Amino acid sequence: MAAELHVELVAADRQVWSGEATLVVARTTSGDIGVMPGHQPLLGVLESGPVTIRTSEGGTVVAAVHGGFISFADDKLSLLAEIAELSDEIDVQRAERALERAKSDADASAERRADVRLRAVAAR
Repeated sequence: MAAELHVELVAADRQVWSGEATLVVARTTSGDIGVMPGHQPLLGVLESGPVTIRTSEGGTVVAAVHGGFISFADDKLSLLAEIAELSDEIDVQRAERALERAKSDADASAERRADVRLRAVAAR
């Protein structure tokens, strides 16, 4: 059996995804990081960006994550996000409208959130 790590992706309002994985890629304030079983313990700050989870069954889960923390120890990875949505929960047309509205309003943070949502959908 291949080595795996237990992953918990939690948003402020709900548990978004939980399961076994072989690799998780996330964006931190120090840059993109890939976590595999046996990784050194870590604690970091998540940046807005897609999180990619390669499941133990060979599938891929992608989520749009907006801020939070990442913690890894003893093959347990916790992603504690301010906001997180799985890519298949994202309404593409709504995200595109939000991006256009944010651009016209010159709202950089709303533009970044909409862009991350669209990148998560593109990565699925």
